[in-house]
Amino acid sequence: MTEKIYVIHENEEWTTHLFKRLDELELPYEDWFINEGLVDLTEAPPEGVFYSRMSASSHTRGHRYAPELTESLLAWLEHHGRKVFNGSRALRLEVSKVNQYMALNAAGIQTPKTIAANGKEQIVKAAEKLGESSFIIKHNRAGKGLGVQLFHSMEALHEYLNGGGFEPSIDGITLVQQYIQAPEPFITRCEFVGGKFVYAVQVDTSEGFELCPADACRIDDLFCPVGEQVEEKPKFQVVEGFDDPILAKYEEFLRQNGIAVAGIEFIRNAEGDIFTYDVNTNTNYNADAEAAHGTYGMLELATFLGKELKGAKVTA
Repeated sequence: MTEKIYVIHENEEWTTHLFKRLDELELPYEDWFINEGLVDLTEAPPEGVFYSRMSASSHTRGHRYAPELTESLLAWLEHHGRKVFNGSRALRLEVSKVNQYMALNAAGIQTPKTIAANGKEQIVKAAEKLGESSFIIKHNRAGKGLGVQLFHSMEALHEYLNGGGFEPSIDGITLVQQYIQAPEPFITRCEFVGGKFVYAVQVDTSEGFELCPADACRIDDLFCPVGEQVEEKPKFQVVEGFDDPILAKYEEFLRQNGIAVAGIEFIRNAEGDIFTYDVNTNTNYNADAEAAHGTYGMLELATFLGKELKGAKVTA
């Protein structure tokens, strides 16, 4: 049987561009769409290279237990010694920002002050304990900016929690977090393939916190504020020649946690201090920004997987 690249995911719209690049490079691959399914622990997995693109926001597409099934699949693959990229450790960080922040802190990377809470009363207590004049709440298991709300007073928080608009995280954990005020309304997202830095993109946040760069989000997802705009400045721009000491820390963090592919987002405060607040191991790329810069994340990824497949065949 020919060895392949197996792409594990639950969103066809987010894999279209990767499959296109794999086709261009004439690489053998198989689409492992994971929503419902089975994992036969009595059998051995096929040979090849396995890459997980499981997303923390799968439940918003009707795939509530896709991450849990993927965890079983990854445990099976890893037990049998298969070459897995973004395996079980990466998935654990993908579905829990608490786990992300603890892993980032362990690697010496600063995150915003954060308190995890379960229940409305505990969210209020967390906000009081945080003691910040402005703060945000967000879902622990999230994606696409799920549950992100900014508050400038406790009164506003009470009104929101009691007004019927509050939706808890799918795992029940809400994060109450220090709000980092940037001197200009943008964040920076650093993209990595094979654990190595590829490029950084500047993202305009003037219209909100939902920062999904995927084409599918840009067209179809009402939560992504990237629809029709009359502004001259694009929402996503690749930063020319981005270089910062944080990159070495990010690469070491990825190495420590067995993460091959990721987008890591940070924001600078007025003093220039970097606060890292999100690690996306199911990272997507903005086509317009990439075309303007001539760098293509999915092509880099397909090339990386192809080299790894070739290496797996040589050593098999």
